[in-house]
Amino acid sequence: MRPTASTSPPGPPLRCRTHAAPSVSGGRGSGRRIRLKWAPVTSDDAALEPDLVPELLVADLATSLRFWVHLCGFAVRYERRHEGFAYLVHGTAHVMLEQVGMGRNWVTGPLETPLGRGINFQVGLSEVATVLERLASAGWPSFMSPEEKSYVTDRGVVQLTQFLVQDPDGYLLRLSAPRRPVA
Repeated sequence: MRPTASTSPPGPPLRCRTHAAPSVSGGRGSGRRIRLKWAPVTSDDAALEPDLVPELLVADLATSLRFWVHLCGFAVRYERRHEGFAYLVHGTAHVMLEQVGMGRNWVTGPLETPLGRGINFQVGLSEVATVLERLASAGWPSFMSPEEKSYVTDRGVVQLTQFLVQDPDGYLLRLSAPRRPVA
């Protein structure tokens, strides 16, 4: 996390939640404003702080927020608009988005789309149907259709329903939900 101050109001720690989300039927770059509402950070939130949070450079923060927040269900924990920065959360999944050309961008090579080649970000959900419906309503294409897949883990074999979708900049998200443990 960056050491600079957040744009949240003074007082106890706050996070930003979406409120009265506008329609996203315009798809990518529709230019619709995102209305956000601040909410207190609870002790439960503090207990879920991850030790690894990816920071993704994006071409347009507003377009990315429409995808990540309104379609995928993330919430804006805080943002620094003057730096083109937002910190997003969805349960224990955390991600930072930063607009290229604003703030400090640590660029190690040419930024050619699709960005994030060679990586996918798995986001665990309680169910995938809601996100699939939002994406379909917005006309957002899947990279891989939903499938049921079994994986061997340290807790045995787990069965997931998963699908893949690219964000506006090409980052690949693998959204998954547990189906049931297999004995």
